[in-house]
Amino acid sequence: MSLFTLPPDYPRIQRVNSFHELVTTPFAHGVNALCWPRTLPGDFGEIVKLLGDGEDIRVLSEAQLLALPVSPAGKLAVDVMLADQRLLRERELDPVLNCIHGYPRDEDPGPMRTDVFFFHVDSAPIEADTYLCTYHGASSEGLRNEEARRRVDIPATRAELLKHFGGEDGPAFQEYLSDHCYDLHYAPVALARPFSFGIGNLWRIATEWPGSAVPPCVHRAPETVPGDVPRLLLIS
Repeated sequence: MSLFTLPPDYPRIQRVNSFHELVTTPFAHGVNALCWPRTLPGDFGEIVKLLGDGEDIRVLSEAQLLALPVSPAGKLAVDVMLADQRLLRERELDPVLNCIHGYPRDEDPGPMRTDVFFFHVDSAPIEADTYLCTYHGASSEGLRNEEARRRVDIPATRAELLKHFGGEDGPAFQEYLSDHCYDLHYAPVALARPFSFGIGNLWRIATEWPGSAVPPCVHRAPETVPGDVPRLLLIS
């Protein structure tokens, strides 16, 4: 049985009991994350071992996964991953399966890093959500909106950004922040309590888009270092 539990004191997360509920429940009344908790069958670690060593992010195709010489337990894991991908494709989404050995980092981060290891929100010009599930390895983390502060609103950070921008605080500066995605990144406040997305759970989280009825879900990828267990991830 899964030991995963949702934060009991955080009403922005709503538990659902099926894929249908996950994709049809509207974000409303402040709820900006839906979680379908699952205990999945299969040996996902076997898939990682058979895929072998790699660097950064490796996109996995259906043909590649089906060609792996897996055991019955490994086949169960492959079937689960492909079934999730097909369900999302039937919703006219574009889910991708990845084996992640490490994430690329900013080679020239400028005045503020924007790696996925830092808390951030996803954004879109039209209504859109993010779906994700970690099957193996370290899972994503979330941060309560009430315990997050936009990094561009932190005086010292904003001063450094203005210095790099070379102008005054105004519409042009706001455009600069948006163009570089600086305004999408957050810092935890003192005594913040990040929470785990868990393994096997399928999530749908709100993004930042014009007209959204709820705030976007603040989250980050797990920090990776050489030697860590590779991560199997579905994301759309």
